[in-house]
Amino acid sequence: MSRVETFTASSPIDFTNPRPSPHSEPLGFSHRGSSLPWSTNVLVDNLSSSPTLRLTASPILGANIPFNDNIFPSLPPLLHGHPDVHLRNGVMNAYSLAATHDPDAERAFFVADLSQVYRQHLRWQACLPEIQPFYAVKCNPDPYVLRLLAALGTGFDCASNGEISQVLDLGVDPSRIVFANPCKAVSFVRNAGRVGVDLMTFDNADELYKIARAHPGAQLVVRILTDDTKSLCALGVKFGAPLVTVPGLLAKAKELNLNVVGVSFHVGSGCYDPSVYTDAIVRAGAAFDMGTEAGYQFSLLDVGGGFEDALFEQAATFLTAAIAAHFPDRRGIKIIAEPGRFYVSKAFSLAVNIIARRAPLTEAPSLAQDTSLDQPSVMYYINDGVYGAFNCIMFDHQTAHPYVLSMGGSFHVMDSEPVASSSVWGPTCDSIDCVCPSTPLPSALRVGDWLGFDNMGAYTLCAASQFNGFEVGKVIYTTGGFHASEVRSALARFAAQGHGL
Repeated sequence: MSRVETFTASSPIDFTNPRPSPHSEPLGFSHRGSSLPWSTNVLVDNLSSSPTLRLTASPILGANIPFNDNIFPSLPPLLHGHPDVHLRNGVMNAYSLAATHDPDAERAFFVADLSQVYRQHLRWQACLPEIQPFYAVKCNPDPYVLRLLAALGTGFDCASNGEISQVLDLGVDPSRIVFANPCKAVSFVRNAGRVGVDLMTFDNADELYKIARAHPGAQLVVRILTDDTKSLCALGVKFGAPLVTVPGLLAKAKELNLNVVGVSFHVGSGCYDPSVYTDAIVRAGAAFDMGTEAGYQFSLLDVGGGFEDALFEQAATFLTAAIAAHFPDRRGIKIIAEPGRFYVSKAFSLAVNIIARRAPLTEAPSLAQDTSLDQPSVMYYINDGVYGAFNCIMFDHQTAHPYVLSMGGSFHVMDSEPVASSSVWGPTCDSIDCVCPSTPLPSALRVGDWLGFDNMGAYTLCAASQFNGFEVGKVIYTTGGFHASEVRSALARFAAQGHGL
């Protein structure tokens, strides 16, 4: 078993401990300007008077590298080291802040591993080298993510003036943006023309009239309806022109002297049956033929999004085969896609604090170990919920899976620890604020302990609110243990060109 170190004991709830030693400073996202390589000894020096917290010693990745870089002065520091290290550091920082009576010491926080975004980009290039990704900004408009993807040469799928401005402000050329919202405000269309964003989608005649008035020089992409019944979030109920209507739309575009350059589709967000891409490509091929009949020579195929991490290679196989079969001659045709969650879902983890607990005054041991009960025996309240980062449960049909970050002041939780059927709730006064209706968690969890959630990068922060006065969690950034140098080099080159500062 690995060595475990234990700090001086104190109440896990009453954080009225003396301040850390004068020579130390709190670690984590509240640190100003610089920090130190994480190690057990550093934490002992800084938090020897903090509440009980036992640390399992382990090798530290990147500990001999300067610990943070301010590549972009306007952004938080970019740290080194595995994200798990920074999750633990954040917990330690919370204990330190609690010792100084900080009013929001237990605030939930994210750890973002930019190396994971880079790894996903390498996967994309390996599996779909012919398709240029245009990252769906709506999925997670994080400033570091956007800068890294811009540095790697991706395009961007934007749906509003705000998203377009955010990308252009980084120094990205307008030609690398597709305004992929088929139903736009007239002012948005006009502004897109003013800033040089010409590529945009449509799926109805009214949109063509708007574009003819506000941006007649646009390069239009007709978005067709495809089968999205195999996705978590179906989009066809709102967007997409049935194939039967496409000839009429193209004729109207011709009448208005508009330039239609290609076809797009979207199989739905979170596609769990990648075989639907085959049918979508068949429909896109038919739409290309309709374009030729209408007098257009299409040069763009946009295969949309829906890419799930676990099924990505399978989706790439279906797409590649379908494109080869139905677009055998691709000379003069550019193929793009609009991945979102594929890039960022696994890159973000969330740490939350148990702020309250409801349980029977006397808990029978036999019940505490039974995870099969229909009714959870314990209710835990955490400081983030469905009005915050867990809005993905309501809007993106996700299921949250908590794990224990620290319990009873320790990062080391034995597999043999008894568990109980539990429910996890957000901090607001709304009864719909339920994160997990039923999940097995250790019976020994108490107020002040920490839970972690992985795969929190997609449709979480971007839609979080401050309902009931609860703030959105801050983000700690790291480059992880793999591809760190490649990530930093890409970002440094991007900054050296005067972008994203």
